Amino acid sequence: MLFPIVALVFLTTLCASCAICLYILRRSASARTELRRRLQQMARGGTGETQPELREALARKAHQAGAVLTRMPHARHLGKRLEQAGIGIPPALLVAAVLSAALFLFVVTALEVGSIALALPAAVLPVVAAEFLIRVKTTRRIARFTELFPDALSIISRSLRAGQSLTTAIHLVSEEVPEPTGTLFKIAYEQQQLGLRLVDALADMNQRIESMDLRFFTTVIAINADIGGNLSELLDKLAVTIKERLKIRRQVRVYTAQGRLSGYVLGALPLVAFGCFTLLSPEYESELLREPLGLYILAFAALLQIAGLFIIRRIIRIQI
Repeated sequence: MLFPIVALVFLTTLCASCAICLYILRRSASARTELRRRLQQMARGGTGETQPELREALARKAHQAGAVLTRMPHARHLGKRLEQAGIGIPPALLVAAVLSAALFLFVVTALEVGSIALALPAAVLPVVAAEFLIRVKTTRRIARFTELFPDALSIISRSLRAGQSLTTAIHLVSEEVPEPTGTLFKIAYEQQQLGLRLVDALADMNQRIESMDLRFFTTVIAINADIGGNLSELLDKLAVTIKERLKIRRQVRVYTAQGRLSGYVLGALPLVAFGCFTLLSPEYESELLREPLGLYILAFAALLQIAGLFIIRRIIRIQI
């Protein structure tokens, strides 16, 4: 009874995809679409002064077309999260790829296993993988920014002592400091060049990356713009504070290395043991997979394993 339902869902999805393709092909025959196609060819391979304008127009059209996919409740802030993670792909493309992969895995798993309940976890895997990727990229980008931020503050401080303006110092940081710190300051400098106040342009950097050090910096700039003061000295003290905190954080990682290694070993040991027993004695482990009670035992063991890893992570994770 389950197989006809899954087959019907698959055939319905296939027919809907064919209908969308036919609609796209029909639209491609219109004069407006033909003009857009020629503009795309000119933007890709043409030369001249109008090429940036064409690319900007095409990007605006693509953004308008992708806005439909990004209006879902959980995808409204996806563009901001992708920007914070440094992932340079449109939110609509990511949403479409994740949904397509989830539907494909759901249909394939349901046809192979014959159970919708078991196919649902397979459909969730692309969503979990995308979320994990965004979190990892965001964490690494923040760590990289924190490592480079004291150097940027030192450059600004030395530039101010040399008699240059804050705007010139920001431009110098955008050219000298690598990604992602230099890129963020470059965006702030370009916004200032377009007419935005420098204080507001620097404050907008907080929307592109989550960093407490950056918030301290923008707060210092805002206060200095209102009441004045020795900005170079304040930036030097802030740079020294960040460097000292990074030094303490590295020491903490050294002290907690044994705990992290214990967590890795305890997390991998059950899986390795299960795999070894399965290879050496398949009939020994097959009882757990055939019997409903064995499946419950495996699920309970997996939950305990995840809980143990979470507890170990909470113990060794020290906020500085």
